[in-house]
Formats: sequence, C-alpha cells, structure tokens
Amino acid sequence: MRSLILSALICLFVSLSGADLVPARLSLQQGRDERGYTIAVDVDVAIFNVTVTDPRGRHVSGLKRSDFQIYEEKRLQDITLFNAEDVPASVGFIIDNSGSMHNKRAAVAKAALAFVDSSNSEDEMFVVNFNEKVYQGLPPEIRFTNDPDQIRSALLRTAPVGLTALYDALGVGIEHLKTGTRDRKALVVLSDGGDNASRRPLEDVLQIAQRSSATIYTIGIYDDTDPDRNPRVLQKIARVTGGRAYFPDSFNDLEQVWRDVAGAIRSQYTIGYRSSNPKRDGMFRNVKITANPKGRRGLRVTTRAGYFAPADKSIP
Repeated sequence: MRSLILSALICLFVSLSGADLVPARLSLQQGRDERGYTIAVDVDVAIFNVTVTDPRGRHVSGLKRSDFQIYEEKRLQDITLFNAEDVPASVGFIIDNSGSMHNKRAAVAKAALAFVDSSNSEDEMFVVNFNEKVYQGLPPEIRFTNDPDQIRSALLRTAPVGLTALYDALGVGIEHLKTGTRDRKALVVLSDGGDNASRRPLEDVLQIAQRSSATIYTIGIYDDTDPDRNPRVLQKIARVTGGRAYFPDSFNDLEQVWRDVAGAIRSQYTIGYRSSNPKRDGMFRNVKITANPKGRRGLRVTTRAGYFAPADKSIP
C-alpha cells in the first residue's frame, strides 16, 4: 500500500510540473529506504531518474539511499526521496521512416519487439513514425499499449518514403509522453540524426526535452556513405536528458542495443531532494549526482545535468 501511495504521489508531481523538478506546495510521502518511510511537508522536490553503471558498462542495481550524493551548484543536498524498485514506465518509440530507412525496416521492427520482451510487463508504450510528416503509430483510440502485436503494427504502419522531420517528431513524442500514467518516462529515438524537413528548430526541441521528465535514448542507424547522418545531434539529444546514444556497427547488433535500453530503464533509481536554494527565479541549476558505495569504485552515474527552478510569477 505504501508503495502505491508513493507511486501515485510521484505521478502527481510529474504531471504538475512536466519536468524533473517537481514544485508542489503540499504534504508528500517520501521514497523508501532501509529505514522505512518519512513525511515531509511544504517542499519543492527536484526529481532525477538515475542510471548507474560499473567500469564495464553493466547496470548496477541494489544501491541504497546512503550510497548517493547530490550536489546542486557544488553544494551538497539532502536526499528526501529514493526509489530503487523496478517500476513500470511510459515509453515512446520515435522511429525514422524516411526514404533512407527502406531497407532497414524489418530489422528495426524485430529489434523493437526485443525491447518489449525485455521490458516491465506493465510498461505502457506508443509509437511515433516520421518522414517529412509525423504520424501516431497506434490507432486514435489507443494511446498506449503493451501488446507486441499492436506495437509491431504501429512500427510498420507508415511507408518509408520522403524526407526527415526528426525534430518535429521528437516534439510530438515528448508531448504525448506527458499523458502517460507511469512515474518513469523514456523515449527511444531511432534515426540517422539528419533533419531536412522539420518546422521546429533543434534548440527549441532540446529546451522542451530538458524541461520534460523523459530520459531519451537515441540509436543511430545508417550507412557510412549516408550523406544525411548526424551522430552529433543524436548524442546531444541523449545527453541533455540523461540518456545515452548508441551507434551499432551492424543490424546484427541492433537487437542487443534495444535490450540494453530496456535494461537501463528498468534499473533506474528515482532520487529527489529539496533544494537548499529557496529562490524561485526560473533559472537553470547545475546538478551532479555521484554513487560511492563501500567496496565499489569507478561507478558512473548518468542523469540530467540539472533542472529549471520554479518561477515565482509575481517576479517581473
């Protein structure tokens, strides 16, 4: 019951803010640690989804609240919320269906279904296909699903023709993801990284992504001779959201990449804290999270670089 209360409250916070910062003037029940639950009142909670890997790149689970340290603008913060459980996620697939993807379609669908197999059985998923236009893969009456057959149909629904509107598709995916009911939210973007048809500029989409609660994983799939490939864009999109960019060497590696992304989402830690800076100025605050459990060295923490503070509307 206490776990359900926690999940409901986190979901409420995210829906209120649409970002990893969760401004909420209300009582909340915090995350669980080895000592149980506590109550905090009247707080602004900054929430981060955190992935921890060892020196060999393997996901690390089983860490405790006391193993983590959070620094905001180099000042140590007190962790007030912690969840290390494998909880369901809302996940969107943003799939390039431009003309350059014609001979890659079957491999992409197969790899995406491997992701479904490796995910939490209670995850809710959706598909956004794009070429020079953006299309919802699922029928209008189905906003999310965990049915592999529906996912496969959604992946194959749009013919691979035309130009590439990656930024427009990413914007649509982020907005759709906000309507998800799960606490953890992620997007998986598969493209060559090139964009030659979007109306949205990249910087606008990056700002939207940075303010959202989504961790974005990008997968670059292209031939070395592809003139539209742009790995730097895919790296940038992943980096600002605390995700990871993958560039498989061949189609044979694609399925394992999707499984790795599924594992990363399932092994995330959700960590929150009340900032020691009381200013409500809407400014970006740099955050660094480290993990230093006893007997373990060289752990790498991947998450967002920070968050936007809440803005006091009374300030001109």
